[in-house]
Amino acid sequence: MKRYLNLSLALIVVATLGACASSNPDVIQRGDTQRLAQVQDGVVLSVRPVTVEGNQSGIGATVGGVVGGISGSNAGGRSAGGAIAGVLGAVAGAVVGNAAERFGTQESAVELLIQLKSGERRAIVQAKGGEVLAPGDAVILVTTGGKVRVTKAPQ
Repeated sequence: MKRYLNLSLALIVVATLGACASSNPDVIQRGDTQRLAQVQDGVVLSVRPVTVEGNQSGIGATVGGVVGGISGSNAGGRSAGGAIAGVLGAVAGAVVGNAAERFGTQESAVELLIQLKSGERRAIVQAKGGEVLAPGDAVILVTTGGKVRVTKAPQ
């Protein structure tokens, strides 16, 4: 029972961290509000689905290592075998926690090739949002603080 509680705690922490790591174009960061943004008109030339790799901050490995170490030492008891089980559990937990963090923070995204009105082309990768963009769509590129997001142009 205690082992399941520890595993649940680790998964909740990793899921919470994953929820914080979004680059969704429909979500605007608080620091980008009330800032003047540059807007450019363009047309979508192509849309290609891509995957943005997940984070490996070390938090998943740390949480997994702690939970694995506690679980391993509890399973092994208070003998030398318990210490060995604790170390092995910590290593296994760190590997699993790192993988959980990496896969939990992956995002489906799109790579957009945009033809600007000036004739220049730009390639932008952004997370999938609520809008579905397709070749031929009129779009605007909104640049705020060095970050660009693409959205359909107003009619």
